[in-house]
Order: sequence, then C-alpha cells, then structure tokens
Amino acid sequence: MDMATRTTSATAAPSANPASDPVLSELARRIRTLRAQRGMTRKQLALQSGVSIPHLARIESGEGNVSVSLLQKLSVALNLPIQDLLADGSSQNADLTMLIQFLKQQTPAELARLRQMLTSIPVVAAASRRQRIALIGLRGAGKSTLGALLAKHLDVPFVELDRMIEQEAGIAIGEVITLYGQAGMRRLERRCIEKIIETHPEVVVATGGGIVAEAATYELLLRTFRTMWLKARPEIHFARVMAQNDARIATQTLRNDALEHIHRMLDAREQLYQLANVTLDTSDLTVEQALQRAVECIELNVPVLQTHKTASLPVSIEAKSAR
Repeated sequence: MDMATRTTSATAAPSANPASDPVLSELARRIRTLRAQRGMTRKQLALQSGVSIPHLARIESGEGNVSVSLLQKLSVALNLPIQDLLADGSSQNADLTMLIQFLKQQTPAELARLRQMLTSIPVVAAASRRQRIALIGLRGAGKSTLGALLAKHLDVPFVELDRMIEQEAGIAIGEVITLYGQAGMRRLERRCIEKIIETHPEVVVATGGGIVAEAATYELLLRTFRTMWLKARPEIHFARVMAQNDARIATQTLRNDALEHIHRMLDAREQLYQLANVTLDTSDLTVEQALQRAVECIELNVPVLQTHKTASLPVSIEAKSAR
C-alpha cells in the first residue's frame, strides 16, 4: 500500500459528503474519531449500539438522519456523555480534555482555590508522584514484555491491566466487552486502576491501548503515574501482532484492513499518547535495548514541569512534561 493510498483511506474513511449539512459532517467526524480512539470497528459499534451497519455508515459519511434517541445509543456504546458527540472538538486539545476531567472531580472550594492559583501564579509546580510507572501504547508496542522486565529490574510488582480486569470479571477480556460493552469494560478498568493506586506505591503497569480514550481514567493515570508511551511504526505494530498468531488478521484477505485499522487508531490516539511523560520508540530496538533506554530515562528523573516543550535526551528518548 503506497503512502498516498494510506493517507486517503486512514484519515477518515468514509469521508463526509462535502454537500451535506456542516453539523452532520462534524458529527460524522466526531463519531469516526471516537470509534478509532477506542479501537472499535464499525461493526462493533453497530452491535453495541443497536444501530444498523448501513445506517451507521450513512451517519459516518454525514448523510444519515440522526435523532436524539440514536445519539443516546451511540453515546452509551462509546461510553461518553451524549453532549460530547455534539461538542466541537476542533479547538479542544488533549491537554484541555485532561484538565476538564480533573476539574470535574474537585469540590467547589477546591475549584475556587485552583482558580485563584491559576490566575495569580504564572507557573504551577506539579506535586511529585510515587514511583508508579504506567506503560501506554497500541498492542504490539512491547508493553507486556518490557513492563515485566522493567519491574524486575526495579524490584517492584508488575501488573498487566487486562489480566487484572479478567480476574475482576471472571471472564476473558473479549467476553467482558461482548457482555458489558465499552461502558462496563471501562468501569472495570477504572476500578482496577484505583485499586492499584490504593495498594501499590511502587509498581509497573502495562495498560490497555484504549485507556487513553477514556478521559476521566486517563486523567487519573497521568496524575498518579509516571507514564511512558511505547511507540512504534504501524508496520512494526502489525508485524508483532502477526507474530502472536492473531487469527483475526492471519489471512492475506484481512491484512490490508488490519494494517489500516492500526493506522487509524494511531492517528486518532496520537495526541492523547503524546501527553505521556516520556516517549520511547521501540521500532528498531531489541528487547534488551528498549529496557536499557527505559531504565536510563527513569534514572534521569525527568522533571515534571508545566510546559509543552520536549527535551532531547541521550539514547533517543524524548522526555515530555507532565500536564
């Protein structure tokens, strides 16, 4: 697949009809983006929302008739407030999304205090966090492999969040989504994160790739963990997943669709992944090299500052400030 083909199809297939209503076009874009952030196919969203695939396809092209009842079904399936489907997301970046989620959880008195701080002090120092490390990124980035080795090196517990969710639910992760939908899955995910915070002052956690799409949970993660985005090129993600003998993409017929799905998820989630304190590109690294660079980054103790700038560190690790 050449780059021109990838760019066209991965941006927002299907593209909205330029002649359609601008409100419907924006709604179509929002639904496609939210679906991609959660790694959901159109079929999965249709099944979990009760909206037919053809109708959903028309909505995602900016042409379908939309009722309040239908928006409610889609919002429940996507596990977000209905108003978020209608919000203009073009001007709301990932930092603002996390800040809004943090502020929603504060008491009126705390909101007043924070407002006074923000309006009277140009730079607010962030509170230091305990040595909790959370690895984020798509499947195939190396979170489970590197996380276990990193935890062993640091002599702290290692938790694979998906396995913890399975233990909480008593069923496989795929069955959790099938039975309880995105909303039930994300409630369990949040509960597990809260339990880890309560019981582990020091820990390495390998999270699920879609955790960044749940703003409230991701805000909690960013606030209470040092986060590291394990990044890789789409074709590397694809090759690593193929090496795991994933039956969903084992045939040549599904190969292009699967690679395109990875491109779309990365495009939709990249701004959120970039909120991590550290970005480590594992594309061309062996496991041993990735571990060495992760350890070096932790030992460098990158300061937590309120700035959007990144500093170039040795061994190609990008250090990002906490938000």
